[in-house]
Amino acid sequence: MSHRVLITGANKGIGRALVVDVLSHRDDTHVVLGSRDEGRGRAARDELIADHPDWADRLDLLVLDVASEASVAQAAEQTRQRYGAAGLYALVNNAGIGPFGHTYGEVLDINAEGAHRTSHAFLPQLGDGGRIVNMSSGSAPNFVAACAPAVQQRFVDPAVTWADVRELMATGRSLAQSEGDFASAGLSPDAYGLSKAALNALTIELARTQPHLLVNACSPGFIETDLTRRIADARGSTPEAMGMKPVQAATRAPMFLLFGDVPASGWYFGSDAERSPLDRYRSPGDPPYTGE
Repeated sequence: MSHRVLITGANKGIGRALVVDVLSHRDDTHVVLGSRDEGRGRAARDELIADHPDWADRLDLLVLDVASEASVAQAAEQTRQRYGAAGLYALVNNAGIGPFGHTYGEVLDINAEGAHRTSHAFLPQLGDGGRIVNMSSGSAPNFVAACAPAVQQRFVDPAVTWADVRELMATGRSLAQSEGDFASAGLSPDAYGLSKAALNALTIELARTQPHLLVNACSPGFIETDLTRRIADARGSTPEAMGMKPVQAATRAPMFLLFGDVPASGWYFGSDAERSPLDRYRSPGDPPYTGE
C-alpha cells in the first residue's frame, strides 16, 4: 500500500506547495488535501489535476475545519471509512492563521487548539512508524526567548502537558481581553508566537505519549504567503524587499520530516531541516542545535 499523507490547510500557500512537492517526488504517496472550504478545496484539486492528470488517483479532497470539533470528527470518520484502520502514514498540521484581522483568541484556537484536536482525532489512523509534522514558525522560539525564565522552562520541559500549555494560553487570553500587563505574567504579548510555541510543546507531548510515531515540528522559513504579505503591507514594504522566499522554498523541512531519516521524535527543526532550539532563534545555515 502506498503512503497516504493528510495535509491540513492545503488548498493554498505552503500547504498546497507541499502537496505539489509530495506528488512530484514521491510516486508511492497519496495525498489527502484538507481544506476548510469545500469549494476552494475542490478548485485547488481540479487545478492541480489539470496540470498533472496523472495525479488524479493520488489526490483526494477532505473538508476539514480545524477550528470545529464537529468538522474534525466528521473528517476523521470519513477517512476511516475511505482508507480503513491505520490508513494514514502521516498528518501534517499546516492549517493556521496570522494575527492580522483575527482576535488573540482566534489565533490560539486555530493554530494551537486546532492542531491538538486534529492530531488526537487522527491518531487512531496512524500506524506504527507513522509521522506527524507540525508546521511551526521561527516566531515560536522568539516568543519563548521574550518570556520570563520560569515561563520559558514550561515551554521546553520534556514533561510538558497540554494542560500546562492551555494554562499559559488562558493567561494570555485573559490579559488580552483585559488589556492587562503581559510582562507581569512573564509572557510576551505576541499571540501568533504563543500559538506556535504551544504547537512546539504539543510536539513534545505527542512524541512522549505516542512512542510508536515520529512527531516533529518545523519552520517553513520566511515565505511569501497571504499572512506575510500583510506584514509587508503594514510596513510599507514588499515581500522581496523584506527577504521573503517563494512558497516553493517552504517544503524543505516538512519533506525531510515526512520522508527523511529523522534522528529523533519531539524536536523542532529550522527551515534548513536542521534541529533548532525551542527557546531562541537559530538562523538557517547556522550549526545545528545539539542540546537536550
